[in-house]
Amino acid sequence: MSRTDLINIKRVVVKIGSSLLTKGGQGLDKTAITAWVRQMADLRQQSIDVVLVSSGSVAEGMCRLGLKVRPKTLHELQAAAAVGQMGLVRSFDDNFRQYGLHAAQVLLTHDDLSDRQRYLNARSTLLTLLKFGVVPVINENDTVATEEIRFGDNDTLAALVANLVEAELLIILTDQNGLFTGDPGLYSDATLISEISVNDDRLEKMAGNSRSGLGRGGMSTKVRAARLASRSGAATVVAAGAVKDVITSVISGIDLGTYFFPDIEPLVARKRWLAGQLQIKGQLTLDAGAVRVLKNNGRSLLAVGVKSVSGQFERGELVSCRDEKGVEIARGLINYGKTDAQLIAGKSSSEFEKILGYSDDSEMIHRDNMVLI
Repeated sequence: MSRTDLINIKRVVVKIGSSLLTKGGQGLDKTAITAWVRQMADLRQQSIDVVLVSSGSVAEGMCRLGLKVRPKTLHELQAAAAVGQMGLVRSFDDNFRQYGLHAAQVLLTHDDLSDRQRYLNARSTLLTLLKFGVVPVINENDTVATEEIRFGDNDTLAALVANLVEAELLIILTDQNGLFTGDPGLYSDATLISEISVNDDRLEKMAGNSRSGLGRGGMSTKVRAARLASRSGAATVVAAGAVKDVITSVISGIDLGTYFFPDIEPLVARKRWLAGQLQIKGQLTLDAGAVRVLKNNGRSLLAVGVKSVSGQFERGELVSCRDEKGVEIARGLINYGKTDAQLIAGKSSSEFEKILGYSDDSEMIHRDNMVLI
């Protein structure tokens, strides 16, 4: 995907860094937030899904608490985040409402995206919010995260969210113009890189660390984020958030910042992930009708087409779908654990509540979480 292809994207994740959001630690930059929200609202008018990953809760909390230096102890960081999150979310919500848009706060930890069931729950929630036209505002759950489960920086979080919702583009707004051939503060001959592959071997030498002292990420984390985002085929643009209309300009294909392009298309990337990198935990045997629908129509798998269930699996784990002769047709992330899947196999979704005592997903496996073999 080239820059000119960005005008056709349907889903974007925008990440805004701490230094930008808080004017270098002086408090929330409400003028800048108003401008960014206006641009994101413009994307929504173009029917482009927008997910916002916002840093700044700790930095805003520091400002409100009168702290001049970023706390080093975990409980102090958590306290600052709890205080700062209030102002951060309210500012975004107030601005989005000016355009008739709803915002939703979503706090995530690493466990939410590494555990298959919680991953699927988070994905379902975010996709439902997008279906309703809501702009999810995501931050790391700093108030409860421990050192072992921290993302480490919101650049990484933004990349994982891009994977989660299958965004085509990740825009990382920072206080730098993009990636340079060297540190522009140290080397006068350093030049801005317009485009580069995420797998270019030169990236490690060119990326430096943050010097602001406010966030946890520098250019090296942005390079890592671009590589993580590329796992699902997403491109990444790292650009200066202070540039006027930076978000809408990037979407228009204008040459701003550094464009990191993936070496694999989104569909191929997801197929590779589902087909080869996850362990199969169970098997579904499908009737001829279900096999035909999957092969010819690319639809979701409904329970009514499932003849039998085997293996040991929980919601969100990978299962193999086979025809009655044992030939594998597809693989996908199942919406029900083994016990419930056995109970609803061969049944219509209208019977789920009576059988299970609750009604959740109408599909056994959603088409977005399935790949044909």
